[in-house]
Amino acid sequence: MTPREVAALIAYVVKLDPRLALDDQAAAAERLAQWCDLLSDVPAQAHGWDAARTARDYIARNPYRIQPSDISRPWHTHKADVMSRHVGTFEPTAHPEINPDDETGNAYVAALRAERQAVAAGRLAPVTHRAITAGPAAAEVARRLAALGEYMPPSVKQALAHHRPRRAQREQAAAANLPDALDVACPYEHCLAPAGDPCRNARRAQRSTPHPSRTELATARHYAKESAA
Repeated sequence: MTPREVAALIAYVVKLDPRLALDDQAAAAERLAQWCDLLSDVPAQAHGWDAARTARDYIARNPYRIQPSDISRPWHTHKADVMSRHVGTFEPTAHPEINPDDETGNAYVAALRAERQAVAAGRLAPVTHRAITAGPAAAEVARRLAALGEYMPPSVKQALAHHRPRRAQREQAAAANLPDALDVACPYEHCLAPAGDPCRNARRAQRSTPHPSRTELATARHYAKESAA
């Protein structure tokens, strides 16, 4: 924050908590200098951040007089959280100043560093999506996961995974957009299990793995869809 922004913030917190008012000009100047020093690397506003709102929330919830560290600490926590969620997706096409024939890569690295600094400072929103959430494969992944059904929290699902290995394998394949043999009916003439059901052996007992012909059919159809998309 600039000294002007810090002064405005101090005026705001004094308005909310009159106990912070100072009549002595020297003491007020000393406090301004202290706040400016501790908040020099804290923006007044950034993506998902507002220093005034942070101050207001602190005053509303705490009986103690606010200190500049009560604003700087939440900012650094917020920044760390943003950077942990930023996946670093970088589009060179958004930077026409980069020479694509520059073999040193210096311009690319500089632009990437500037992008991360902008995200850390709150000037840019973090890129939190993964590649699987966008593009032609996204709709297919969503469809397959919806077909499997979602009816329990992920933590419970993970805890039960070893009790239901077949379903866990199908969910993992769907999430990774990989072929799943149970997506198709088994073509093996002595099985013919419908889509979604496990294959069976000659005695009609469930097999732990699908028949090879079923796996091949599912793989061929999966990649045919991928090529069409």
